Amino acid sequence: MTMNERWADVRSALGDAVAVTWDGCHKIYLILDRQQIREFDSYGYEMTHNDNPDDTLALLKEWYDASCFLRFVNSVRTDDTNPNDGYTNLIPQGAEEEEEAS
Repeated sequence: MTMNERWADVRSALGDAVAVTWDGCHKIYLILDRQQIREFDSYGYEMTHNDNPDDTLALLKEWYDASCFLRFVNSVRTDDTNPNDGYTNLIPQGAEEEEEAS
């Protein structure tokens, strides 16, 4: 999968996102529900509301470019049965290296 295809997946996921957040290093998240806003707020993350998906995508790309090499982009929604199942890997760590190796 190319990085352009991965970014297209991110853009598509923004249709469901209420906010986005970044830890300032390498963890970038699309927040898909209000409960996750409360969760990430409790972890000390600052959030940007997704008022315009095209502007938000540009912001995510800025964050991604400013991140360290361990960077990734995940979406997260609440899953009361298994919280780990709420995470979807949109751009995994090492995605750019995978594309270069192809």
